[in-house]
Amino acid sequence: MAVYDYAYSVLLSQDGGNGGDGCNDHPDFPDPRSGTSDLVTQLTISVGMGLSAFLSFCALRRKWTSLYGARREQTKQAAILPKLPSSFFGWIPALYKIRDDEVLHAAGLDAYVFLGFFKMSMKILSVFTFFGVTVMSPLHWKYEGKSGWDLNLPGNTNDTCDNSTLAWNVILFEDDDNKKPPAVPKATAWLTSYLVFVYFFTGIALYFLYQQTKTVSDVRQRYLGRQSTITDRTIRVSGIPKRLRDEEELRTFMEGLRIGKVENVTLCRNWKELDKLMTKRTNTLRKLEEAWTIYQGGRRIERSRATLPFIQPAPPSPLPNEDGEHESESLLAQSEPALNTPYPRKRPTVRTRPGWFRWGKQVDAIDHFTGILEELDANISETRRKEFNAVPMAFVTMDSVAAAQMAVQALLDPNPLSLIANLAPAPHDINWQNTYMSRSERIVRMWIITIFIGFLTVFWFLPVGTLAGLLNIKSIRRVWPWLADALLSNKLVSSLVQNTLPTVVLTLLNVAVPYLYDWLANFQGMISQADVERSVISKNFFFTFFNLFLIFTVFGTVSDMYNVLKESIKDSTTIAYRLAKSLGSFAPFYTNLIVLQGIGMFPFRLLEFGSVALYPISLMGSKTPRDFSELFAPPVFQYGFFLPQPILVLILCLVYSLLPAGTLMLGFGLIYFCFGYFTYKYQLLYAMDHPRHATGKAWPMIVYRVFVGLLLFQASMAALLSLQGAIIRGLLVTPLIGITIWVWWYFQKSFSPLMSYIALRSLHHPEGETRDRGGMEADRETIDEIREVGSKFVNPSLVSELEGVWLHSMKHTPGLGQPPVGALLGGGLPGGAHV
Repeated sequence: MAVYDYAYSVLLSQDGGNGGDGCNDHPDFPDPRSGTSDLVTQLTISVGMGLSAFLSFCALRRKWTSLYGARREQTKQAAILPKLPSSFFGWIPALYKIRDDEVLHAAGLDAYVFLGFFKMSMKILSVFTFFGVTVMSPLHWKYEGKSGWDLNLPGNTNDTCDNSTLAWNVILFEDDDNKKPPAVPKATAWLTSYLVFVYFFTGIALYFLYQQTKTVSDVRQRYLGRQSTITDRTIRVSGIPKRLRDEEELRTFMEGLRIGKVENVTLCRNWKELDKLMTKRTNTLRKLEEAWTIYQGGRRIERSRATLPFIQPAPPSPLPNEDGEHESESLLAQSEPALNTPYPRKRPTVRTRPGWFRWGKQVDAIDHFTGILEELDANISETRRKEFNAVPMAFVTMDSVAAAQMAVQALLDPNPLSLIANLAPAPHDINWQNTYMSRSERIVRMWIITIFIGFLTVFWFLPVGTLAGLLNIKSIRRVWPWLADALLSNKLVSSLVQNTLPTVVLTLLNVAVPYLYDWLANFQGMISQADVERSVISKNFFFTFFNLFLIFTVFGTVSDMYNVLKESIKDSTTIAYRLAKSLGSFAPFYTNLIVLQGIGMFPFRLLEFGSVALYPISLMGSKTPRDFSELFAPPVFQYGFFLPQPILVLILCLVYSLLPAGTLMLGFGLIYFCFGYFTYKYQLLYAMDHPRHATGKAWPMIVYRVFVGLLLFQASMAALLSLQGAIIRGLLVTPLIGITIWVWWYFQKSFSPLMSYIALRSLHHPEGETRDRGGMEADRETIDEIREVGSKFVNPSLVSELEGVWLHSMKHTPGLGQPPVGALLGGGLPGGAHV
């Protein structure tokens, strides 16, 4: 009876209790303008934006090859990719022809998983769109007068809201007092199609989800099973008792387990003092380089028409001495270099740190920073010889991948939280400053960040509720009556304010918020950057899904939030019915959002608009050769920034797939994933780098969030059927929810271990066998093997070279090219590590 009472109260509240228009007076019902006209406006704007950006990219790609082909030019693993034609559109078919095994070899497992999600989404939405056009749209047209291409549901138009069209929003019934409701429901026999297609669409989604998961699992096992990098053979052991906090003691213990020989043990120690000195040295070195650059006067740079124009400085080289010969010593060990200047130049000065109640004095900047650098070098050399206290964490490199896998898949010690073995991250991916952080400090940090994100979630109610209010004429009238009158009088302005403006603001939030969550994730004390990136994926999806979908749709506006929460305490089904009732009203907004993101924004991602727009600012802030060379480095592709939004789009398409607006949304969703696939395929292969070593572990995160979308789709359809009087059919959806939860459990039980570990059988292959039927030859190096040549598990602060100053060349060297990638940081570090 709680369901009936709730539905009947909604119907009475729409009547307003005063015999008025009802529907137009109730604050719960958003009041978007005509969906079709809004879509035309949004589509026109998006096509204009996207087409201009796409044509600009096609033109600039041929001119700025060092920007749009940076990854292929600077990374060895991308060199196998075919060179794209320089014609205006010729790159498109060439990019399309690149096979999945080439993607796997050139970009790694993470890129393969990411692009595989887009391909799977295209398959799902293709089937959904076909049946939406051929079956659901004719049904909506016949029984509702809706073609399936109209975004508004009956009862949600702006002109009329008679009681005969309220069947979409409430269930009409006769209550216990035999009081007739003020309307009679329409025929609901055709709603059986909803029940059928809920099961059918769920089956299609689960089928493609299973196929792609099986493919990713198989490829991952073959890919990782055929390589034997130092990372694959190394485990991270935490919770080490004091008696084993010695390299030889820990080696003896591990070999005593009889799972294999130990090649190396790196016991983590408290290197905090040394790491601080190295950080201070890096900052001082940059200040010294800046002072020398100012003294040299002007910036001797080489420009290339193949860049933005990005600056291509000469690589670091010794400065000439008085005899014109080059010295091999560091700048710190030589006197002031001779400068060929037409007039004497004043040396730069800097104010020293002030003491108590007095100003610091002006001193020569070059001499000042040189002195600090020499002192730091002496301190670093002395500190490196110290014996640092051991912490309960170590990296143990076994003699085989099988031994490492057996260690992480077994319990090493019967005591809880003792000798816990996990797969080690790649050496270049480790946050060494977190390895000596205590477990209690890491837990405290985690809880602080979690609680802070909880506060942020409440804070986001304000901007999100304001955006929801812009979709509601009645909410606008309560605050700005003059604006509501203006919107009602001008259809174009109404469309821009109620649909285009919220989608643009929402897009800006989607761009800005990930940076905040990425900054927060780096404070949680995670051991590797791959762990940080997965945390960012989770945090950003929570923001996009919870704040920008559930809160936006269920609560509508901030003023409604309290009432909905109070009702949900009395009846737990309130939120489901509220969501089902609101879906049709928000269809125009979400369709416009998908149109803007897919057609309008993806070409700007392809254009790397952010890098191009920020280039003048970065250029103005660049002074030294080191600064200029960093402008030339390929931008980093961060999955935590780009993955959550496509998952949300797929969920939106699932939830709306059977509604009258579903066919249109499915069509634009298909376009979204097609454009996204080509955009990200180009960036991952040719333009952007991804140095993380996540080994495709983002796929389980994708799968579980798609399951959330399926459950939301089923619950919404069950509530919607009940609200329309088809209560039995709504209840028949319930078993499907149980089935989906069981399949979710099955996925987690069956595939999660395969996405975390390597099966021992995958590590043994007959001699000469081609280990990847997709073309991954046994003798071809993987991207991880190329990246980890010479790598070692050692803190870079212990072994990195104390490099000298990198200055502009005193003389122009014709034909001098871009310095190697290692020179971007003044030279590579032993073991492939980077500061």
